[in-house]
Amino acid sequence: MNKIVIFGNSGSGKSTMAKELSVKYKLSHLDLDTLAWLPTSPPRRKSPCESEKEIVKFIKRNTGWIVEGCYSDLLEIAMRESDKIIYMNLSIEKCISNAKKRPWEPHKYTSKEAQDANLEMLINWISQYTERSDDFSKKSHEALYEQYKGLKEMITSNRDF
Repeated sequence: MNKIVIFGNSGSGKSTMAKELSVKYKLSHLDLDTLAWLPTSPPRRKSPCESEKEIVKFIKRNTGWIVEGCYSDLLEIAMRESDKIIYMNLSIEKCISNAKKRPWEPHKYTSKEAQDANLEMLINWISQYTERSDDFSKKSHEALYEQYKGLKEMITSNRDF
């Protein structure tokens, strides 16, 4: 098991789990947030083709890796090469609680204050997980999980890892 895809709602613990596993197993880690967006204000998604090229480049450059995120369209690219997927299927309440306690993510925000200024929007986003039908939705993530034919694990509590 050296090619892992981790996905779920924002605040579910994807990044935490990816960091722990990448250290434990000496795997390269790709957070899809770092390549899914253009550096514009307001942020806009990169074209899927552009993001796919970056994902494929990452996978080819590394023999062992973890790709994590909430973008079903991008996750599918990495899942083709993965040996295992992990679906972080926590309750919305737990995801919101995790988001409120989230440490500063310097690869996403220029400061902790900038990250915290985005918290209300993030909480609204998290709370809509079961209602949405886009590539970031529970429905989309469940479909990814069900369709995957390899080794898979569903985690429903942060205590599970």
